[in-house]
Amino acid sequence: MYPELSSNQGSHAVVIGGSIAGLVTGRVLTKYFDRVTIIERDRFPNNPVPRKGVPQSHHVHVLLMRGAMILEELFPGLHTELYAAGASQIDMAKDVAWLNPAGWGIRFTSGVMLLASSRSLLEWGVRQRLMQCPQVRFITESEVTSLLANSDKSAIAGVQVRLHNQLHHGSVSEQQIEADLVVDASGRMSKTPQWLTTLGYEAPQETVVNSHVGYASRIYQPPTNFSSDWQALYLQAAPPNVTRGGLMLPIEGNRWLVSLGGGDKDYPPTDEKGFLEFVRTLRSSILYDAIKDAKPLSPIVSYRATENRRRHYEKLHRMPEGLIVTGDAACAFNPVYGQGMTTAAIAAETLDQCLKKGLFGLSKRFQSQLAQVNAVPWTLATSEDYRYRGTEGKPVTQKTKLMHWYMDWVMLLSTKNVGVRSQFLQVMHMLKTPNALFHPKIVALVFKEVLQSTLHQETLATKVATKVT
Repeated sequence: MYPELSSNQGSHAVVIGGSIAGLVTGRVLTKYFDRVTIIERDRFPNNPVPRKGVPQSHHVHVLLMRGAMILEELFPGLHTELYAAGASQIDMAKDVAWLNPAGWGIRFTSGVMLLASSRSLLEWGVRQRLMQCPQVRFITESEVTSLLANSDKSAIAGVQVRLHNQLHHGSVSEQQIEADLVVDASGRMSKTPQWLTTLGYEAPQETVVNSHVGYASRIYQPPTNFSSDWQALYLQAAPPNVTRGGLMLPIEGNRWLVSLGGGDKDYPPTDEKGFLEFVRTLRSSILYDAIKDAKPLSPIVSYRATENRRRHYEKLHRMPEGLIVTGDAACAFNPVYGQGMTTAAIAAETLDQCLKKGLFGLSKRFQSQLAQVNAVPWTLATSEDYRYRGTEGKPVTQKTKLMHWYMDWVMLLSTKNVGVRSQFLQVMHMLKTPNALFHPKIVALVFKEVLQSTLHQETLATKVATKVT
């Protein structure tokens, strides 16, 4: 009934999910398949506006520099098109006023650039480019209800789709779509674990770390004649004692997108008075001073599905051929760290490398390599989330505590040392691995700072003791 999977490159690939992960994956698949079908539950808007299937799109999103480089490689000229639509490019050290837990990051021209736009504009721009590809077909307002297997269930041979008829409201039809490869890029609510169980396979183990962070966001028109020495703001939370933070990003249309965040269930309010009061309680008044006279252009929208969730497909003893899982469906991060879209782009790059070796063995090969890709951003996100007192997950390890201690000193140095902050920003933007922060020069600076701080404290203690006696 369904096609058997061959060891040669197939002619048709299906992607479940038309968000960023699905779109960049679809672009990579056009290199290897004659046809690529992207199935999405939403109806895509004609303009770059938030859509129902991406509830987090109302909030600040950042495309890190590594992700921007990959997208430009996949879609040459994309950045030029986004800039023409109102996006901008800002320098992370020169143009962003960033208050980290140790103080204000030192300002200088770093060359580490951030694409500043709404999530909706970025996704719209990528989708418009992919729609121009004759190999790609989009099926919208439809959902995949199950995976179709070959006769011995050793391989996935397609998907069962429920299509909602756009011409006759309430009309629903079912369709089987055959494919040589099925990619699940459906996000946090992925049903692949249940589908695998139905076919007689094990569901993947899951690791969840939840610091109970919630967001509330609103778009503003800047006050007339507003001027500042920054283009974006980041007032970082400093858990465990300071659970609140705020971000402001310039987006298309000469607007500001403001997102507030609170961990340990200290969720920002969604009413007018409560939202501004939350801003006023942040560690600096700079954001409150900027928006108190700004004109609101949107309602206040909240979002709280922020737990880190990792599904360990790489650990499955058996996994059917012809199926891979990517993006948030495989590993979802707390969005506050801005890693999601860039990690999805790196995953697409990884898939490209894996497909060069053919379809046979792809499922195991890709999930294994993806796990390695996800390991770094996962460690960065979850170790920071463990700073909150109410974080749910495995007990905090001594390694994590040591990492907290070391990073506290690195962040302090980033407020006064250009070299340290430059290295930190490159790690943050996934241009370098975290090992760069353990370069002998940085380690030496950290221990020099620790020694000076210790001597200073001992000197103060001696003076106090002398006064007492």
